[in-house]
Amino acid sequence: MRIRALIRKELLDLARNRAALAPVVIMMLFSLAMPFVVLVFLPMMTGRTIEADRNLADISRVADPSGRLAPESRVAMFLFQQFLILFLLTPIVGAMSLASHAVVGEKQNRTLEPLLATPITTLELLVAKVIGSLLPVLGISYGGLVLYFAGVWLFEPADVFGALLSARTFALVLLVAPAAALVSLQSAIVISSRVNDPRTAQQFGALIVVPLTIALVGQLTGSLWLSAPMLVLIGLVLAIAWVLLVLFSVALFERESILTRWR
Repeated sequence: MRIRALIRKELLDLARNRAALAPVVIMMLFSLAMPFVVLVFLPMMTGRTIEADRNLADISRVADPSGRLAPESRVAMFLFQQFLILFLLTPIVGAMSLASHAVVGEKQNRTLEPLLATPITTLELLVAKVIGSLLPVLGISYGGLVLYFAGVWLFEPADVFGALLSARTFALVLLVAPAAALVSLQSAIVISSRVNDPRTAQQFGALIVVPLTIALVGQLTGSLWLSAPMLVLIGLVLAIAWVLLVLFSVALFERESILTRWR
């Protein structure tokens, strides 16, 4: 399959330039460290537990309406749930430079035109570039998530770890995260196919970070709580948006113009 061959090419190019993955690893490490600094190490250093904050204890009730968890476990589970959103930012922010350079970089290196002269379709080319950028950063992000859950299992009571493994968590990690990354990456591809500056594509593609940041702040303040069904709906909407963006990017891609300039 030609898409598979193109994805393999993208991955091989990335393997020769592993430094491009440095922002992804840094973002993943930040997302991994922040929750444990706030929930584990700061209380150990200050001697003041998180659940001592009455406002936070009240806000956390939204995560456990049935009251199954003890107050300290409920607060910990609530905060670990919220910090999961940081792992949505990892594939988005980390892969943005990869996706934006996917077209602009090949334009600048004069390697895009020979590729367009092959029988591959524009749809195959653009989808392969997005998937090729998504797979490595998603793998790094999921690797960080394994360490994240291992840390919760190690440092927190068993009921916190069990409550964290919920339908809401799986919807967020397995559906919303890759769908949001696809929308962001495809946006960067759309922009990078029309400009000659990778930074412009990065800026437009990173706009999806704004609603994610708003959602994180809203949940931490208790003014917003996204349930599992809501997250599934958001994931499906993002998946549909990605399909529409793919079609739009194909229509916008000036394949003949690029080939004409090359010749």
